[in-house]
Amino acid sequence: MEKLQSEDLAAPRTVDDGNRGQIHLIGSSSAIDAVLQLIARVAPTEATVLVCGESGSGKELVARSIHDLSARRSGPFVAINCGAVPPTLVESELFGHGKGSFTGAVGTHRGLIERAEGGTLFLDEITEMPLDLQVRLLRFLETRSFYRVGGREELRADLRVIAATNRNPGQAVRDGQLREDLLYRLAVFPIDVPPLRAREGDAALLGRHFLDRLNRAHGTDKRFSAAASATLRAHTWPGNVRELRNAVERAYILCDEIVELEPETMPSNGVASQAELRIPIGTRLADVERSLIEATLGHFMGNKRRAAEVLGCSLKTLYNKLAAYQRADAPAAV
Repeated sequence: MEKLQSEDLAAPRTVDDGNRGQIHLIGSSSAIDAVLQLIARVAPTEATVLVCGESGSGKELVARSIHDLSARRSGPFVAINCGAVPPTLVESELFGHGKGSFTGAVGTHRGLIERAEGGTLFLDEITEMPLDLQVRLLRFLETRSFYRVGGREELRADLRVIAATNRNPGQAVRDGQLREDLLYRLAVFPIDVPPLRAREGDAALLGRHFLDRLNRAHGTDKRFSAAASATLRAHTWPGNVRELRNAVERAYILCDEIVELEPETMPSNGVASQAELRIPIGTRLADVERSLIEATLGHFMGNKRRAAEVLGCSLKTLYNKLAAYQRADAPAAV
């Protein structure tokens, strides 16, 4: 197995495989080290991988790391959040469509499967994919052939598939949200990403990484106070790495040379155990709306239809907003 290089634990690691492939994860805990070892094991293979973990724990970074350490690293890494695209559009987005296949289809559209040729296709929130489309995906995984929507020509694609979910996949099968046969096909090599609260010491490393990145981007030299460093270690970070990153960025903006990170000023992550949402005075309206949407989704365990009902908006509106958040959070191209 490739040797992990970890001289700077507050920076993405590399793997000494002759090409210095990158692992996009930061940490020194035994919990994350176990994940890194699994990544290094599975990356050189063609196995389909199912990444499981809470929202904000870094599942897409795991997928990107597998891609970057694989023989497909020179090919594209193409990602889709199955929960952020309206159900009526997921099939066309994934498989593409032919000209005239439906109203508005004025030309041929290459889907994500075609665009991922030679590389890796990452299917996030796989349990949000409509069941009828899961059947088509299963057939593609078994045959590597497919048809565009409205098309008659059978096409083939050479790519690797990595899927992810923030749900318990077995429970998703029992709840009728995930086909059992598709689960078996996806979970050839499952990887569980631990929540940040289970990664002892990693919050401090991540906080330093995010602050260093902000300093480099803006030409500043801000640093955490002793109290902020203690908060990084003590807070449970129920929103995981995403919550920590947002908290550091907010504190960086609010503070001058010394960055304070007080718990009462940190944004709520909206996990299911929370019954209320605390919004600091001065928060931008767009950020308030996003926090409310994410908190409501967390409260209803990702049930978008129920969340939309409570929020008083249409399901389509909720999907559109989640898609916008996904685009805003998308990591920079490798």
